[in-house]
Amino acid sequence: MSAPQARGPESAPVLSRAERAAERYTDGEWHRLHPATPLLRGGIVFIAVFGFVLSNLRERLISFFVGAPDYGGDPLDAIYNHGWEGWALLGVAVVLLLCLGAFYLSWRMHSFRITGDAVEVRSGILFRTQRKARLDRIQGVNVVRPVIARLVGAAKLDISVAGHDANVQLAYLGSTLADGLRGDVLRLASGVRAAEAAATGLAGAGIPAAGAAAAGSRVAGVGDLVGRRVTEFLAPELDPNAAPPESVVKIPPLRLFGSLLLSGFTVFVVVVVAFLIWGASSGALWLLIVVLPGLIGSASFYINRFTKSLRYSIAGTADGVRVGFGLLTTSNETLPPGRIHAVEVLQPLLWRPFGWWQIRIDTAGHSREKGAAGQPNTTMLPVGDAADVSRVLSLVLPGFATEAHRGLIESGMVSAGRDDFTGSPRRAVWIRPISWQRTGFRLVDDAILLRRGFVWRSLAIVPLARLQSLELQQGPLDAALGLAEARFHTVSGPVRPRLAAIDAENGVRLFEEVSARAVAAAAVDRSHRWGLPSDAAAAEPPEIEEEH
Repeated sequence: MSAPQARGPESAPVLSRAERAAERYTDGEWHRLHPATPLLRGGIVFIAVFGFVLSNLRERLISFFVGAPDYGGDPLDAIYNHGWEGWALLGVAVVLLLCLGAFYLSWRMHSFRITGDAVEVRSGILFRTQRKARLDRIQGVNVVRPVIARLVGAAKLDISVAGHDANVQLAYLGSTLADGLRGDVLRLASGVRAAEAAATGLAGAGIPAAGAAAAGSRVAGVGDLVGRRVTEFLAPELDPNAAPPESVVKIPPLRLFGSLLLSGFTVFVVVVVAFLIWGASSGALWLLIVVLPGLIGSASFYINRFTKSLRYSIAGTADGVRVGFGLLTTSNETLPPGRIHAVEVLQPLLWRPFGWWQIRIDTAGHSREKGAAGQPNTTMLPVGDAADVSRVLSLVLPGFATEAHRGLIESGMVSAGRDDFTGSPRRAVWIRPISWQRTGFRLVDDAILLRRGFVWRSLAIVPLARLQSLELQQGPLDAALGLAEARFHTVSGPVRPRLAAIDAENGVRLFEEVSARAVAAAAVDRSHRWGLPSDAAAAEPPEIEEEH
């Protein structure tokens, strides 16, 4: 597969207004988050408590407005009868002031800074914490706009980093600022920002003019503010220059709804309903009390997954693949080049009559937010046809964008075997009686394709530059039949690159060839600094991913 094309300073695109305005936040100094952060992070709990208090005073409110008999025992009556109104009001005022003071102090003590090599966040009042994410280990940058935060023009910037629980989240920022910082962080990670600074003699310095322009742009009328909020609700990308306007894949609502119905969860629900009907007909009415609430709750499962996948989009940018989705709460994540360790194209049995497929990936770090359809953030395509799969793979693995590779991918998806893939011998029928003919592998350039599964079709693609280790395993039955199992170790994730029931001699040759190619591919890989020219990126050591 070809490496991503270098993007030097001379070929760098014109920065958007948001990116220019956000550059003053990448000056290495500490900055504070959005003023509404305490309310969005902890104030919702306070509102919930306030609503609980009101619900407990509903009798008094009804009595006040429409009249109702007084049965006594109301705490407010006791306060009124003893003349404690002033003390009660004073206590409420003190509690409110303490809450507001705690929110303000929490906001003052929560800050972040972005330097040339890391993003840092420090927080806490009594117990201080500080998190640091190295830019060369960034696996993705996700801008999430929860529905409540969108009302005040705020968003979360979630920076995924290789390692266990190593993510750094800036919650919350202004929506426009979050877009701009996403672009600046990716430019810093790619090496373009440093190259630009070296070329212009402004290394490590912000651009005051941009900051002044951003400060002037904050003065807007009420009509302009309302217009911006409406725009945020209508489009997941605030800045039209932040990503290509057209997605390469569009998921029709009917296809999305059908994929949810034809799922394992639906099979489980059907079994439960059949069991419930049988129990009700036999007189076991207690099953209705036990099972019916769960069935009603399952409706929220379908609604949540359906709304999360609406407005799904995927497009290529100069800094990687951007995936967006969501109706009320929107999410747009950018995966830089070279961060995908394995790709799997799979097809459940119930989807086969419709020709639907799903694409999952392995990365060294994951966003804290759920992905499309409420699934893990490793799902790149919730549901699509063969043409959608080809378009998504051309973004995820640019080296497979040629016609020859498309034919190879199609063969790996639907072929029953006995083709250009190296398949299992006939004696493998004793271990894989149904899928032995389909099982096979194929080495192409600097990647390996693994095909398996007859009931659940699967095609796994592993870039050899991302391979961490290779294992060839042989049990007693495999040894007796002259077979072996190959396991390709990458970072942990939903993709399991392994292939069983292959010929033992072919397995040994595969082990030797993959080992040599993986070392060669890793030596020339420059994706850790995708924005630099090849000679400049070669001077920097590649990042080392951690399995977690």
